[in-house]
Amino acid sequence: MKKIMLGIAFVAVLCLAASVSRAQDAANGEKTFKAKCAACHGADAAGKAAIKSPSIKGKTADEIQKVISTSPKHASLKSLTADQVKELAAYLATLK
Repeated sequence: MKKIMLGIAFVAVLCLAASVSRAQDAANGEKTFKAKCAACHGADAAGKAAIKSPSIKGKTADEIQKVISTSPKHASLKSLTADQVKELAAYLATLK
């Protein structure tokens, strides 16, 4: 019985740690978004029709990386690390 309770406690701690980590990723991603993306994609990431900038809400890290690596408009973002792109995606996933 003690082993079962210990196992449950261990899983709960892992879940809590993962949750805290995702929150930190999203917080870091928000900083990157505000510094690098908001000017063109809007404060809410919904895009700006006037400059033909699309919504980027909910974009995955893979989608973001593909655009950064292939679009001349995003040349200044090539310096973002893989972790920063993942954090940015974590933040964009929080937007509705």
